[in-house]
Amino acid sequence: MTERFTPGQVIVRRELLDNKPWITYPVRLVEDSDELLAVYLAQGTPMTFGSGPFSWGPHPWQAIADTWQSPGVLQLQRPGDLYAVWVFWSDDRSRHDWYVNFQRPFRRTTHGIDTLDLELDIWVPGDGSPYRWKDVDHFESRAEAGGFADGEADRVREAARELTLALDRGEAWWGPGLVPVAPRSRLEGPGAGTARGGRVGTTCRGGPELRQPRFPHRSKRSGRWRTGACPP
Repeated sequence: MTERFTPGQVIVRRELLDNKPWITYPVRLVEDSDELLAVYLAQGTPMTFGSGPFSWGPHPWQAIADTWQSPGVLQLQRPGDLYAVWVFWSDDRSRHDWYVNFQRPFRRTTHGIDTLDLELDIWVPGDGSPYRWKDVDHFESRAEAGGFADGEADRVREAARELTLALDRGEAWWGPGLVPVAPRSRLEGPGAGTARGGRVGTTCRGGPELRQPRFPHRSKRSGRWRTGACPP
């Protein structure tokens, strides 16, 4: 395993399709522990799309923009899970929602992590209203066409079943009813750690705009809420 990343460090998140990068973008590390990898994708972050050809065609975001358009998103992923949980804030940061993005378990690299979006998603409103499935038809069409690895679609379905059962019981691992602090950090180009020439690794610097959010989560061992953040 590669060494752990440092809170505040900028790393590279890649989605690999056909063994080559489909989409690549920098994210800022919030926490890297045995239980959780949390990264922040800032609004305006540049995105690089692979030139292909790809078995699934161009990445769907390529037709929209080459930068992240929405407000910043916190991405929470546990080692081995077939999904990540993205925290979306409203434009005024007054509320948030959870977005379960099914993906291949992340794999560490020297400069970041590799994964691949697996089409299926679940939207979990932060106000406690019922969750909603997304892109089920896309997922099933991809599975029927043989677009996933052997047994992968069934593993995703099982992971989704287990997760929705937990949601129905009000036992989501990321903490039902928790309102995380909205991050203010931005990636501001190469000086703030944007990937360049294959090298990344800017750490936290002074000033509130580059300080990382404190995001509490429950420790499996202690059962207590704890936080991950840049050192003061």
